[in-house]
Order: sequence, then C-alpha cells, then structure tokens
Amino acid sequence: MSSLLTGEFLGLSKYSYKTFSKKPGADEIHERVSCPICHRSEVDPHWDCGDFAFSRCVGCGHVYQNPRPVGDDLIERYDEEYRDYEVENSQNFFTLMRYGLRDAGVFSITNHLLTRRESKPRALDVGCATGVLVRYLNDLGWDAEGLEVCAPAARFGMDRRNVLIHINTLEGAGLSDGHYDLVHFSHVIEHLPDVNAFLAEVRRICRPGGHVVITTPNRKSFQAAIMGAKWRSAIADHTHLFSTDELLQLLKRHGFEPVKQKTWGGIPVGMAPGPLKRIVDRIARILGYGDVVMVMGRRIS
Repeated sequence: MSSLLTGEFLGLSKYSYKTFSKKPGADEIHERVSCPICHRSEVDPHWDCGDFAFSRCVGCGHVYQNPRPVGDDLIERYDEEYRDYEVENSQNFFTLMRYGLRDAGVFSITNHLLTRRESKPRALDVGCATGVLVRYLNDLGWDAEGLEVCAPAARFGMDRRNVLIHINTLEGAGLSDGHYDLVHFSHVIEHLPDVNAFLAEVRRICRPGGHVVITTPNRKSFQAAIMGAKWRSAIADHTHLFSTDELLQLLKRHGFEPVKQKTWGGIPVGMAPGPLKRIVDRIARILGYGDVVMVMGRRIS
C-alpha cells in the first residue's frame, strides 16, 4: 500500500488502543480448523499479534485464527473482569447498539408487529452481557430475553435489570423452534468457534419471516487497512474477522434473505483531529469502509 495511505503517514500507527481482550492462557488447547466460508483448511500467515496470530484462507481470503483455542477455553476468558468491563461501558455500548437497530429499521418493525398482533413479538439478544438492550426492548413492548456465556455478567443483568438471561451458548440453550421474531447479536460472531453451527441454530429459533441483525468489526474497513495487526479489533478473543460480503454469504447459506447492510466509523475518537475524523467517517460510511458493519436478514420460509 502506498505510504500516502498507511498509518505511518496519517500518524495513526503510534496508537495501540484495542478492544478489551483477555491474554491467551498458557494452558489453552489449540486446534486446526477449516474456513467457515469456503471450508478449506489451507492458510497463509496474515497478522502476527505476538501471543496469537491471524491467518488468511488461501481459498477465499477469510481471515481467522487457525489454529485457535477450543471453545471451552474461549468461554473461560469471560469472567468477572469481563463483567466489570461490560458494566463500566454498558451505556456506550447501548448507544452504539441503538444506532445499529435504527439503521436496520428495527423500530419500524417494532411498530408494525405491535399494531398487528395481540401477543408481544419475541426477541433474543445473543451475547447480551448485562442485559441493557434486553431491558430496552422489553420497555418498547417486546417480550425480550438475553443469552450470555459470561455468568457473572448475566447474573448482574438479571439482578439489576429484572430481565431473563440464559447462561449458556446458543447451541446449548435448547431454545424453541421458530420462537423469535428478532435475533440480535452485536460483536458476538467474531468470537465464535463454529460460525456455521451457530447460524444454523439462529435459523432454527427464528420464525419464518423473522429477522436477524448482526453487527461485527469490518475487516475491509479503512482503519483495518491502515492499522494492520495494530487494528483495534485484531485481538486474541476474536477468532474471525469478517467482511460484509462474507456475512451476506453466510446469511444466504443459512436460509436468510439479506435485506440491509451498513457500515460506520472511520477513525476512533482521539486518533485524529476532529475535522479529519469527521471527513474520514463520512467517506467510510458512504463507501462501505466503516470500522463496524451491520447486516440484516429475513428468514426465508
């Protein structure tokens, strides 16, 4: 990439801010896996991040950890420290999730369902942390539940927000077929050991005509391109780094018709002067190179 487009030229590479993540444990078990997009197992090195690394699939270019920690070891990382991080940042995360739901048109869907049904529409927030969004959806008129693998965060949410949170993985929760009108997961899919098994379960519990909303870091973002391995989402807890096209492909594979897609965020606060940030953020959003991507799908009957 030309030096005119690199983090060094823009003065961004000196920043080391990254999303919260746990350092990989010395006793974690690693396994080799195949690409969730094209199912090939051959990879080339992509980013060396010190204690862990990302590889690039030689077949389709998907970026993921291979080898990567087994699922149980990944879940063990979500402890009291993670709960405290979620509690401290819950309102900021809630604001961002509301933006995503607004862009997905969920508020219009809410009004439509509430005016056409006698019973409340049902929603599930997967990876709900302390249940802020679950409480909000309930207050809007939904019958909303959460699901969270971090038991301390889930218990905090149930105690403080009076919401139902299943402490389990989605595959292990045993939820009912076709039960939910909306399945939402924000910054979850990039953490998963088996993306296809997860999405198959999402389809099973989503009613025909119901919607799924996925929000995740955008590997094809402007920021990822200029920061490389220093990108804030290149962390040990992220087993996958998706592009918009890959997410749309996965939705179609699992029986969802893509209906919306948007990206937002160009440069994080503090990494560039305000005027430059506003310009880059706007350009990134228009061109689809924002740091975060949201895709929405409707389950095909």
